[in-house]
Amino acid sequence: MELVRIVEAAGGIMPTDALRDEAGVSRHIVDRAVGAGILDRPARGWVSTMSADPALVAAVEVGVVVTCVTRAARVGLWDVHEPRVHVAARPGRPLRRPTSAHVHWARPLLPRHPGRLEDSLENTLNLVAECQPYEKALTVWESALNRGLTTFEHLGTLAFGAKGRRLRADAQPYSDSGVETVVVPRLRWLGLRLRRQVWLLGHRVDLLIGDRLILQIDGGHHVDEQRMIDNEHDAKLRLAGYHVIRVGYWQVMGDWPRVQDLIIGAVARGLHLAK
Repeated sequence: MELVRIVEAAGGIMPTDALRDEAGVSRHIVDRAVGAGILDRPARGWVSTMSADPALVAAVEVGVVVTCVTRAARVGLWDVHEPRVHVAARPGRPLRRPTSAHVHWARPLLPRHPGRLEDSLENTLNLVAECQPYEKALTVWESALNRGLTTFEHLGTLAFGAKGRRLRADAQPYSDSGVETVVVPRLRWLGLRLRRQVWLLGHRVDLLIGDRLILQIDGGHHVDEQRMIDNEHDAKLRLAGYHVIRVGYWQVMGDWPRVQDLIIGAVARGLHLAK
């Protein structure tokens, strides 16, 4: 049916008025499609298909938009693994029904179109800055820059609060993963030069500490063939006079003191110095 095709093309859910305008049909025809079970009506003024994204259907039912860390993860930015869905409601307007989601009530940086169910990147980054701890927020911001979804110049035109301005000043679009973003602020107290994604002997290294100490952080993709490539590169680095510390994602995120002790021990032995 043409109505279903149009709604599917819009992501499986859309305002009723937008459907009527695009299909050139009356409200009566849309009502008939809903009555026949061809379309669903999650809330007044909206229609959806049976295969619509449940997160967006829930947003319509509650009267919110998907935003903050939930929206960031949905567009491929660094996922902070927040257990609750984050949504934004219009300030001063009650929800259509109660929700277990984390609701943001702050006024958005950019106006939200009433037909949109997912927040703009600018509003998303702003809420991440205000909502999340500094390290987690920084990983999300840097992943947006790293993926080319925004630029420093564009971010500089927006009226962020103090937390957003700090993130813009500190963010660097050179990290291969959010883990590297977390590591650098944790090591600044050493007072050493910290360089991310440095090209050495044909490959990039995650973090170069001083002149010769390298920290490599393995993610889930470091298996099989990738592991062999990594091992070969580590060997070449050692032969060239570098010292390599290789750790995993969960070691950095869940056992940081032990990782930090390895780095401190290497620095104490002067392994970060060129000889």
